[in-house]
Amino acid sequence: MMDVGVPETDENKPSLLPGFQWSSRNESIDFSNRHVMQALEQNKREGLTLAVRARWIALCIIAVLLIMVIPAWDVLYYEAILVGLALIGWLQLRAGKVGRSRWELILIFLDIALMVVGMLVPNPFLEQDWPNAIQFQFNNFKYFYVILAAMTLGYNWRTVISYGTWTAVLWLVGMVLILLFGTVDADLTDRLREAALGDERLLAFIDPSRVGVSNRIEEVTVFLIVAGILAVNSFRMNQLLLRQASTTRERTNLARHFPPNIVDQLAERDQPLGDVREQDVAVMFADIVGFTRLAEKETPEAVVAMLRAFHQLIEETVFEHGGTLDKYLGDGVMVTFGTPEAGKCDACDAMRCAEALFSRMAVWNDQRSGRGEARVKLSIGLHYGSVILGDIGTERRLEFATLGDAVNVASRLEELTRELGTMCVLSNELVEAAKRQSGEASGLLDHYSRKDGVQSLRGRDAGIVLWVRKMTATDKA
Repeated sequence: MMDVGVPETDENKPSLLPGFQWSSRNESIDFSNRHVMQALEQNKREGLTLAVRARWIALCIIAVLLIMVIPAWDVLYYEAILVGLALIGWLQLRAGKVGRSRWELILIFLDIALMVVGMLVPNPFLEQDWPNAIQFQFNNFKYFYVILAAMTLGYNWRTVISYGTWTAVLWLVGMVLILLFGTVDADLTDRLREAALGDERLLAFIDPSRVGVSNRIEEVTVFLIVAGILAVNSFRMNQLLLRQASTTRERTNLARHFPPNIVDQLAERDQPLGDVREQDVAVMFADIVGFTRLAEKETPEAVVAMLRAFHQLIEETVFEHGGTLDKYLGDGVMVTFGTPEAGKCDACDAMRCAEALFSRMAVWNDQRSGRGEARVKLSIGLHYGSVILGDIGTERRLEFATLGDAVNVASRLEELTRELGTMCVLSNELVEAAKRQSGEASGLLDHYSRKDGVQSLRGRDAGIVLWVRKMTATDKA
């Protein structure tokens, strides 16, 4: 391409079809993405399997038709070619993989070469000594369409275009070779000319020595047009596949943070998740008490196994109570209730979740004690207040974030559990919100007592009224 000083981008790249862009951005594939690779691998494998099956079925039908058309022993020559095409299809299935494959291209080229040779080289078992050009009179070129159609099931648009181009080139090469070196029967042509009474157009139809250059050019031109149309369709299907893979990836990312019912709701939304907005939510920080000392006594494998079990326990409990896993913080976690959309009982859900976590931690610790492993203590801080929700980061890495004073307060409350000698600290804002949202709030406070006075928090000028969880025998164990 001649450089004219203007870089070719997706915006100024010319398009042959209105509304259809051969976009390099759309065609770029993130091979590091697990969902994209799984989708491409599955699509390629299923497509090749269908293509080979379609090829075999078509070849079987053609094999039967050939026996009907050529009821003689020389039909075995063409049957052998069909067997070769079936074998090449099987090899293509074995060699198929996502991305460029040299072996696939070689096998496709062999496909075309075998068909061209079979159609243009005279049958060696024929007793008649016919002119080579008579091969064109059998109109066998139509069988290339069968393989072309099957290819669209398993290959991308570039390969379909390549198949069409290679077929046209090899077919025309065969035509030129027959023009230059093919045998002719001049006596037969003269006798046919006499029979045609000098009508050259009639002679063109019946002369077995005539190659018919214009007809051959017409054949490959129509074939290239069909290949181009099928390539466009293949391109569109590939884009649909990538969009589906992207949707699966996005849904999986949502499932890491939100409970399944929320994921279903978000998947049906027309509005983007990342719109910046402010709303009241309940924020929870949960942490393992004394994790550093605990980790020093365990092997790295045991520490990782413990964290995985702890995170699974947190995840299951949080999702059961409609919470959102905002982020993991090593041995801790930040959870929100009321994101991405505010609920009717977010504060109550947060309190219920905290109690459920303590109950499950007790069961898990009993199991660990039974295996001779150290018990794990959990500390929780809960607050309710206004936060800012929205995407932060860059296009390469976006994160749906929850920001604001309420987040900082909840984190400080979790830290305060050590100083106050309790396992859970609630802000009075959370308690009051729970009372407004549900009549069950009073029952949820049975395990808590309100501290007298206003407590100060590190890094915050305004004081806060706190509720602390009463220590149980299990908590002290």
